[in-house]
Amino acid sequence: MPLVSVVMPVYNSAATLGAAVRSVLTQTHSDLELLVTDDQSSDGSMDLLREFAEQDERVLPESAPERGGAGRARNLAIKRARGDYIAFLDSDDMWLPEKTEKQLAFAAEGTAPLTFASYFKMDADYDGESTDWVSNGRVVRAREHVDYRAMLVRDHIGALTAMYDRNVLGTRLMPEMRKRQDYALWLSIMRDGADARGLDEPLAVYRAHQAGSLSSNKLSLVQYNWALYREHEHLSVPRSTRALAGAVWQSLRNSRI
Repeated sequence: MPLVSVVMPVYNSAATLGAAVRSVLTQTHSDLELLVTDDQSSDGSMDLLREFAEQDERVLPESAPERGGAGRARNLAIKRARGDYIAFLDSDDMWLPEKTEKQLAFAAEGTAPLTFASYFKMDADYDGESTDWVSNGRVVRAREHVDYRAMLVRDHIGALTAMYDRNVLGTRLMPEMRKRQDYALWLSIMRDGADARGLDEPLAVYRAHQAGSLSSNKLSLVQYNWALYREHEHLSVPRSTRALAGAVWQSLRNSRI
């Protein structure tokens, strides 16, 4: 069976970290490693990770030498990866139990080295486990096929469902940007000629604000998206403007789910 390396950045996530880690360890596909980088937390997150590591050898925590943000934390984990596939999960989200098994089967059916899936949204105060999750009808649907051109219009890939084939793409790191590093990674993979395939089945749960809200955090991403289009993708001002309009529209649409 393929080994899946799960990349998880952590910063002061003790309140939600346990459920996130357990959602990985209870996967029906058990051949995996959980590579966690703690970005100098001050709330006991690293102590909790050490407890998990003592109980399960698949949990491999490491402290970042200095605060560097989520992108750098993910890259430190990716550099330690031994897996055939690299997958991503943040410390406040969860995978459903069959996520890895179903996505690996889906990846084996096609030729795209980057896959993703639909996912549920949950309220920020949800305190249950992935094994207890009951569908709430709030689903962000995965598009069947995405290429570079489509991704420039808007980011179709939920990072908590993304998985890439390391045997095909090699070890791909995230650009060290303050935000939108995941989007930049998907774009760089597709710019090099690879497309992505989406599985329209919810396989993960994203912790979000209540339906109908658009957080200030989402609005703050506008400047980071603009920098991504102009400085990373080197798009013209008109193309960057069209791409930014698509990104804003996606945020508005998803915020209502």
